[in-house]
Amino acid sequence: MALDAPILTKRIPTPPFGDIADRKVVSYDQFVATGGYAGLDKAVSMTPAEVIDLVKASELRGRGGAGFPAGLKWSFLPPEDGGQRFLTVNADESEPGTFKDRLMLEFDPHLLLEGIAICMHACRLDTAYIYIRGEYHLQRKRVQAAIKEAYDNKIFGPGSKLGQINGRDPQCFDHRGAGAYICGEETGLIESLEGKRGWPRIKPPFPAVAGAFGRPTIINNVETLAMVGPIMVEGVDWFKSMGVARPEGAPPTVPASYGPKLFGISGLVNRPGVYEDQLGITLKELIEVHGQGMRNGKKFKGAIPGGISMGVLGPDQYEAGLDFDIGKKYACLGLGTAGAIVFDEDTDMVSVARNIARFFAHESCGQCTPCREGTGWMYKMLTRIEAGNGRTKDLDLLLEIAGSIGAMPGTTICGLADGANWAVRTIVNKYWDEFESRVKPTLVQVTVGS
Repeated sequence: MALDAPILTKRIPTPPFGDIADRKVVSYDQFVATGGYAGLDKAVSMTPAEVIDLVKASELRGRGGAGFPAGLKWSFLPPEDGGQRFLTVNADESEPGTFKDRLMLEFDPHLLLEGIAICMHACRLDTAYIYIRGEYHLQRKRVQAAIKEAYDNKIFGPGSKLGQINGRDPQCFDHRGAGAYICGEETGLIESLEGKRGWPRIKPPFPAVAGAFGRPTIINNVETLAMVGPIMVEGVDWFKSMGVARPEGAPPTVPASYGPKLFGISGLVNRPGVYEDQLGITLKELIEVHGQGMRNGKKFKGAIPGGISMGVLGPDQYEAGLDFDIGKKYACLGLGTAGAIVFDEDTDMVSVARNIARFFAHESCGQCTPCREGTGWMYKMLTRIEAGNGRTKDLDLLLEIAGSIGAMPGTTICGLADGANWAVRTIVNKYWDEFESRVKPTLVQVTVGS
């Protein structure tokens, strides 16, 4: 079922609710005139614990890729001790094929700032950093201008409507990254924020206990925080009226896929872009309704559902439902960022796998041997296969390497290798014939005795 009205894109004209040509930056006054900061006003009238309980009850899941329940994450913080506590906003958006957060940063940054302020009140965080992708030059300027407006209107700073938190005036800053994929991982982001090399930390301790500068820290994605304000205003039942409920018979501990979602679509479709719809729409709907169909009338061959680290949906999975359970249903890693990349019948899937492996080999921080070496090996093998110089044994070896690297097998600190693993493994398995046709039979040398 399609959305009745836009929520996250309420002020960003987007088909089918508006014309892209009408987009403009939403100022503080325009944001307030259209209901903005009403969620913050409601939040500050409640106790922090009540706000956290409301977000937990909504079952809002992180929109950055992992899908972890936001309210549950907020509840992990230790008791206040008078020291500084941080919120770090992941606006790095370095996953290839993903550009949904960019839309909000560029046109409606106050929607994010409202979510930041609500989170700071609920979790008693006195300092927020928006870690923004280094290449987002225009978006950073828009965010900086919005932050200034927020200070001018007492959202942050002295006299803030949040009051003092931990004996400090609440502060919000932007922090520019340097375009490293690994800084999308939360602890890699923290290391970079602290001015160090951006590579992930071993956990525990988790950021909620010892994050930025060794202090309790909450890390949320832009879209996750942008959803908090509307939930505060409209309520839990409203939010749960959209999306996909948990499977029948599943216990309450199993997270559902409630709410609206920003879906990106790129690749070989007629209308690439970012569109808002309910969680659970099918890939077919995303392509044919929002993407206006396959380009040049070509046949659908496959799609990456949410950034290249999620693996691929094959040609027989055109009607896959885009919710957080997609991984279990369709043999991929998950929904990820919901930034779909679409392939048509002419796409060379061997070249796709090689290009993805190249990216992960380049972006590995090098800290873990299985990732540093394994991603490089996969890239070299796929390059050989693409050139027609591979052997059948290379396919088995490729799958063995892919299945042996990553945090899920327990061989690496973070999930970058898992992304390489799932991307390569799902493409090879779902397009096996295409790979098999590109390799030569492995010759078995037989020694004949005299």
